Amino acid sequence: MVIITEEIKNFVNFQKLGYVATISADNTPNLSPKGTIMILDESHLAFAHIHSPQTVENLKHNPSIEINVVDPFSRRGYRFKGIAEIISSGDKFSKIISYYKTSGVKSSIKSIILVKIEKLSEILSPLYDLGYTEEELKTKWKKHYKF
Repeated sequence: MVIITEEIKNFVNFQKLGYVATISADNTPNLSPKGTIMILDESHLAFAHIHSPQTVENLKHNPSIEINVVDPFSRRGYRFKGIAEIISSGDKFSKIISYYKTSGVKSSIKSIILVKIEKLSEILSPLYDLGYTEEELKTKWKKHYKF
């Protein structure tokens, strides 16, 4: 069983933006950015279906999913693999919708994609292998983006 730590939860809930990979009906990959990713508990994350028709359609046929959340400055993050469930009613749905509304989401949410995490791994830039520190990478990329 995968356990999502408080550190990972804080990271993902701060970043919010992640990339969701699903498998299309023709068995090709579909990658889609999602700005509502959040950790629910020790083994689940969720995102809102706001404008995700292809992602949702793919999950109806194959619930396998991978989500990557990466800090663009530190070049580190997490890869989550799991099984998705599409929910659009009930207590879980209402609770998650309430969280999104409280956190400022104003868009209409069609459904929630609830993901049971089966595998979790850290993502690190190869630059760490060369001896770069997180602070050096943050400085480098902030300079690149002119922050």
